[in-house]
Amino acid sequence: MKAIRRFTVRTVLPESIAPLGKLAGNLRWSWHLPTTRLFHDLDPTAWEASGQDPVAFLGSVTREQLSQLADNERLVARIQELGDDLDRYLSEPRWYQSLGADAPRSIAYFSPEYGISAVLPQYSGGLGILAGDHLKAASDLGVPLIGVGLLYQAGYFKQSLSRDAWQQETYPVLDPDGLPLTLLREEDGTPAKVVLPLPAGRQLIAHIWRADVGRVPLLLLDSNVAGNDEAARNVTDRLYGGGGDQRLQQELLLGMGGVKALRIFERLTGTPAPEVFHTNEGHAGFLGIERIRELMDPSNASPMSWEEALTAGRSCTVFTTHTPVPAGIDRFEKSQIEHFFDAGLAPSVPTAKVLTLGAENYVDGDPNKFNMAVMGLRLAQRANGVAKLHGVVSRGMFSGLWPGFDTSEVPISSVTNGVHVPTWVDPLIADFAREHFGAESVLDPQWSRVYDVEDSDVWALRRRLRSNLIDDVRQRLRSSWKKRGAADAELAWTNNVLDPDVLTIGFARRVPTYKRLTLMLRDPARLKALLLHPDNPIQLVIAGKSHPADEQGKRMIQDLVRFTDDPEVRHRIVFLPNYDIAMARTLFPGCDVWLNNPLRPLEACGTSGMKSAINGGLNLSVLDGWWDEMYDGDNGWAIPTANNDASPEERDDIEASALYDLLEEQVAPRFYSTVRSEGAGAAGPSELSHDGVPHQWVAMIKHTMANLGPAVSAERMLQDYVSHLYQPAWRAGCLAAESNYTAAKHTAAWRSRINDGWSAVQVEHVDSVGVAEDPQIGDSLTVNAYVSLGALSPDDVAVEVAYGRALDNDELSEVALADLAVSENLGAGRYLFSGGVTIDHSGSFGYTVRVLPKHVSLASKSELGLVANA
Repeated sequence: MKAIRRFTVRTVLPESIAPLGKLAGNLRWSWHLPTTRLFHDLDPTAWEASGQDPVAFLGSVTREQLSQLADNERLVARIQELGDDLDRYLSEPRWYQSLGADAPRSIAYFSPEYGISAVLPQYSGGLGILAGDHLKAASDLGVPLIGVGLLYQAGYFKQSLSRDAWQQETYPVLDPDGLPLTLLREEDGTPAKVVLPLPAGRQLIAHIWRADVGRVPLLLLDSNVAGNDEAARNVTDRLYGGGGDQRLQQELLLGMGGVKALRIFERLTGTPAPEVFHTNEGHAGFLGIERIRELMDPSNASPMSWEEALTAGRSCTVFTTHTPVPAGIDRFEKSQIEHFFDAGLAPSVPTAKVLTLGAENYVDGDPNKFNMAVMGLRLAQRANGVAKLHGVVSRGMFSGLWPGFDTSEVPISSVTNGVHVPTWVDPLIADFAREHFGAESVLDPQWSRVYDVEDSDVWALRRRLRSNLIDDVRQRLRSSWKKRGAADAELAWTNNVLDPDVLTIGFARRVPTYKRLTLMLRDPARLKALLLHPDNPIQLVIAGKSHPADEQGKRMIQDLVRFTDDPEVRHRIVFLPNYDIAMARTLFPGCDVWLNNPLRPLEACGTSGMKSAINGGLNLSVLDGWWDEMYDGDNGWAIPTANNDASPEERDDIEASALYDLLEEQVAPRFYSTVRSEGAGAAGPSELSHDGVPHQWVAMIKHTMANLGPAVSAERMLQDYVSHLYQPAWRAGCLAAESNYTAAKHTAAWRSRINDGWSAVQVEHVDSVGVAEDPQIGDSLTVNAYVSLGALSPDDVAVEVAYGRALDNDELSEVALADLAVSENLGAGRYLFSGGVTIDHSGSFGYTVRVLPKHVSLASKSELGLVANA
């Protein structure tokens, strides 16, 4: 029989062990090793049976067991101590508090997914894991962040394989009452509600669940509530599961509903209103529309105009793009957007104005589409990519929004992603670091003392981590084969899969085509030879999910799994289904090498290799994403890319061959080389010592841990966000809001005047004086520009001379800029601007002149997308 209703009964804890409740309820346990060890030690068998989920674990403990725990004085003391430690963690000043008043009091962070723990499966891949690490690092640093997202009834799908190796998806329904969540309630005890009007007189209601990620509250909106019709209840049914109107409603709920949820949270808890809004990818872009609606609301004492509200909202908004390809951006039909906004989502906001924000009104744009990333960029004064190379790619991808500017001037900066070290560093490594050099974090300067540790100790640690991975792989592989229909009698071979003394290479990620899961299969015979090499064999552990609608990705998984099923090699190469955080936390530390071979430059960042690095793994990767800026020759290997205009087929052949060559000629030989030079005397050659330790390999491990670890940490990432984006956005927002938004209103009026008058701005003529017939380095010339400004004034603009090396096509390289100043008013809106330039190099020299808007509120010269070039 099936139950027609179910609910979760919460455990009532004796007072002496009551802190267990708050320790289980705050997700800090997911990265705080002493807390997870406490739960394990209470009952190791029950802890494993609960999936290492403290809430489920406490729910499984009987009243009798609780009484026994409460009578154990030593255990009670330990529980009380950890409870007190959590209280201190939640309240004590941390790094951010050292900034004093020069920082925002509250920052809202919006993301469609969050990867915090396997017990809260609200993530699909890198975007969600990054968002989870962002919140955790913010908590550790004391950054006053509030996360906003959606609570998906089934989360992301669970993956299994059919007998013929085809990916299969299941969607287990989650019970919020059984998760580390609390329902946000009004003072009378009723659930707090967010309500959005929908077409045809319908409405979308959502409850607000709160997760505590250390110091950071995470608000998750849930539409599976009474009062919604069936379609509305299913808006949050699963992550990335639907398309069309359902996907649009998810993003409307995340953005507009998310702001409404924040306002409710502020009212109920007294939390300061966010002073900076961070949009993590375009999915949450509608948050900007809701904030504009608030400012334009006729019920305000002095409602703002569209341009004023847009100016005020943009000033304190940050937009992060994670997408290196246009196909990865959410786009909707303009008619869809119009249909929903005409239903009253933002009654004070003209729908036509909303449509302009997402309009692809640039070369190669589709006038019928509404582009979420374009809207995100237009609603934020500051934007960034997630690695230096990705910043370059993003500036090129969105350059159509800033016509007339060089791609390098497109106002998209970059903050390279990082990973939350306490989450991803293996407990064995944390214990090892504490024991050998008294440091638990890669940010601790003591971490560099890894160089002083004996090579044999490091090597022994690596073997232990490899062995732990192999134990986990064998268990998971056996389970996978049973789900594929294999009988126990067929699976004896799984007991001997992988070898703890063989070079172990990992590859795990989502499976879109550009990540090239099957590049390693390009030459199956050569891969087989590497796996079975008599002296220097390798073994591969592979995992990854394909989007349910991606048939090509599923085919790649099937091709790979069929190769791994070959009895000749299946002891050396495995595919593990249902890749998630729990699997990753064993996989990253256990692999000696982390493989990444995307199509360059389509990997935005790719943080999986970072997680390997903090555990002493070496990277073998295409120079893309973060590896492009952090590879130094001693922390791994760079896979050469085909940069000769090869066809896609030829490119894959070339790069696969380069990968095989690296593995065969460099990676594997170094791993197995245990010969060390002991130092030569003056009279003879060095003596060679075979001690079983690959000293060159261990040197690379030490170098990676000491130097790469701090660079890839999420704490470094958060500090970059605070200094480069959050603080400037906060200052701009404060300036805009002064005196009831007087500055924003003045700025909006100035922007309108500039936009209306810019068509009359032109550089009429340019000449120069002072250039000798044979100019030399150090000579000066005076540049004169005759400029027509129409109705604008010289104070509204900057007139610049750009100069540098002139190429054969007259394009300038190595460009320098100098301001020209007004030297004469010629009347009728015409002015002469002049200034000096020094010739600073030999060879071809060229210059040009341009006019740009100038105002104290602009974050960059190109912000308005307006320029008049000579």
